[in-house]
Amino acid sequence: MAAVQRTLGAGSSLAQRPAALLVSRGFTTLPALHAVAQQQQKPRTPAELLDPNLVSTVSEEHRLIKHQKTMPIGSRRRRAALGSTANIPFEQLPYQCFQEARKVLAADREEKLVQIQTQRERIARLEAQDEAVSGGKAEKRRRLDSMRRHLEELKIWADINDPIVKKKFEDGMGDMNKPVYRFLANRKWHSYKRPLLLQRLTQMNVIPDVIPHLDPVMEVTATFGRPIVPGDFVDSRRSEHPPTLHVQPFTAGSKLVTIVVVDADVPDLERDSFGFRCHAIYANVPVSPTQTRIALREVEKRGEAGLAWLPPFAQKGSPYHRLAVVVLEQPEGVTLDVEALRGVQRDGFILRSFADKQKLTAVGATMFRAVWDEGTAGVMARAGIEGADVELKRKRVAPLPYKKKDGARYR
Repeated sequence: MAAVQRTLGAGSSLAQRPAALLVSRGFTTLPALHAVAQQQQKPRTPAELLDPNLVSTVSEEHRLIKHQKTMPIGSRRRRAALGSTANIPFEQLPYQCFQEARKVLAADREEKLVQIQTQRERIARLEAQDEAVSGGKAEKRRRLDSMRRHLEELKIWADINDPIVKKKFEDGMGDMNKPVYRFLANRKWHSYKRPLLLQRLTQMNVIPDVIPHLDPVMEVTATFGRPIVPGDFVDSRRSEHPPTLHVQPFTAGSKLVTIVVVDADVPDLERDSFGFRCHAIYANVPVSPTQTRIALREVEKRGEAGLAWLPPFAQKGSPYHRLAVVVLEQPEGVTLDVEALRGVQRDGFILRSFADKQKLTAVGATMFRAVWDEGTAGVMARAGIEGADVELKRKRVAPLPYKKKDGARYR
């Protein structure tokens, strides 16, 4: 097709330019080059086609969570390995060094199993031995406790280096009934979450305002729709209903615990200071390494709550309120009277006095904060709490009168 020269109108400033400088393009039925490039570009994989076992980049994880409402499975390293290698069982990976290392670890495990069997036989002989020969009842019990602790350590040492065990733990598939998985979970908790918890409790003075001392041995996580980090601000509409707790002990056996929620920043206008308020008490709650989820709302529905959940609130003008969620271990074989706990006064509640009276030991805690927000007035109205129309203001302190000094002394 013949090329047609582009011409400009008479009113244009380019109309007087030579014809050689004018741009010309032939008529064609083909699309523009940029349109061809867009058609040839590979379309992005939709979120519906993403496999939670294979996503290995941050962008893919975000798309999977946002569009598919599914969390990635296992660690990112595991997912990257599955996506880049054939579908071969982990223990059969064709790497010579890996297989030789597994043989060494298998031989070491056989030695540990022999030691475990020997230790069990020693414990059985000591249990059958007369207390007089063993040095008395107390000495026999001490020796048995020591030997049982060593037996648990041998069980951990037998499997701690097994790559299959580490893989299952990283993938979140570990059996918490086994000592090695409890040990790995406890070590992971001590590496970051436990120091962070103690830092927040200490910096915000929950220790010693609420509890004089705390050496946490159970991991406690509160969930108001999503897990909260200790010290997070929680919207009043989210905290209107009791949270779901995840209490993870790292020792074998089932225990009974009491859960107490305390507000440590209740304004006391008469004394111009702050006091305490108890927002909930849940007693005789069983926890174990495999039974960690505690839905406090379901506990209330069963009528097993000492004090039902009182929504946290902060009046307008007051500083943020620190809400401490403390888990207290009950003595072995002891259950608390729930009916008696329903008579506990909420205002002026002192946790350390309550724990001393009931002989409870603090084993874990978490905390969150509450402030006045746009939903607080509605939450207070639905809970029948007065004071939503009151705004607290700090009293202005008059400065001391300025006394002008004699200027002669500075000459």
